[in-house]
Amino acid sequence: MIILQVLTGLLLDLSLVWKIYKLCKAPHDRPLRAVTLCMASAVGFFSLGIPGLAKKVTAVAGAGTETLLQNALLLCTAYWLLCFYVYSTAESHRAARRVRMAAVPLAAALLVAALATATAPGDTLGGGYAAADMTVPQVAVFYVSVGSYLVCALATASYWTLRYAMMSPRPLATGLWLAFSGLSGMAVASAGRVAFTLVRWRDGRVPEAASGIVSWLLAVSVPLFVVGVMCSAVAMRLAASRVWWQHLRTYRRLGPLWQLLHEAYPQDALARGSRTRWHDVPTFQGVHRRYYRRVIECRDGLVRASPALAGLGVGPGAPPDVLAERLRAALRADTVDQSGTHPAIPIALPEEDGLDADARQLVALSDALRS
Repeated sequence: MIILQVLTGLLLDLSLVWKIYKLCKAPHDRPLRAVTLCMASAVGFFSLGIPGLAKKVTAVAGAGTETLLQNALLLCTAYWLLCFYVYSTAESHRAARRVRMAAVPLAAALLVAALATATAPGDTLGGGYAAADMTVPQVAVFYVSVGSYLVCALATASYWTLRYAMMSPRPLATGLWLAFSGLSGMAVASAGRVAFTLVRWRDGRVPEAASGIVSWLLAVSVPLFVVGVMCSAVAMRLAASRVWWQHLRTYRRLGPLWQLLHEAYPQDALARGSRTRWHDVPTFQGVHRRYYRRVIECRDGLVRASPALAGLGVGPGAPPDVLAERLRAALRADTVDQSGTHPAIPIALPEEDGLDADARQLVALSDALRS
């Protein structure tokens, strides 16, 4: 279990670093901000589970403080997870109102836990859940308030995760199903702990087998949720990488057509800034911008050259090899019709709509120019 906890903490640390990087690039993205705060709270929760750090907190702030702080971070983790779903599904003004409403039960649970910690005798909250004396009312109230909020928050988050998993395609759905399983397991384990707390409060005895099952379920569910979130993020990144690679290939294959049209109509270039030696470095976002720009510039150039092509007898349905030969001839002979004798005609238009379909037609023409 210790190895599993270490791996979970490491995954959370890596996830937090990545989310902070993304948030710095998009500071006004509310769902991303909620996920980042969720990860930060989870990292803080796991960090306070380190015995050495917990003892230092106790020495500085007093007995029971490390338990209160750790559970407060756990509640904040669940709260910010709920905020992520709210920001992702509701309009801006409605989301803000629902987030404020969701903060009310969180504040109530934290207030009850803080009062219980302040009034608890001695170090009765310092030994963790398993060793806590639940016959002390403050201790029982502390764990009931924390557990009750967790059950409600985790059950709600499980519901939203299930909805997204059912609507999403693979492999994104696989990660969401893992996250749903982890959240559901944590909700069930939290409900079990609330029930055990009530039994122990009345000086009852919880069977060791039941307590062991709940502890095992909680220990497995947390890393399962983290792995599910990581799998979803990796699946989205892989999908984005495939699109990036496709745009990069298309951008390069459009080179011959773009070069020919750019030499004839340099005024149609959308980017007029100075080029640097880093201009052709294929950065992630830069590839998409240059792909869209190149497709648009090629299409604009063909529209400008279409009257001349019409004068050479080229029709709308001309195949790429014929169109490539006539395009070279038209531009080389400088026969662009400036008098308006021939109207513009559709050149290399796709049968279906969409920029990517247009790009495929332009690539076929560019490949014909290359041959």
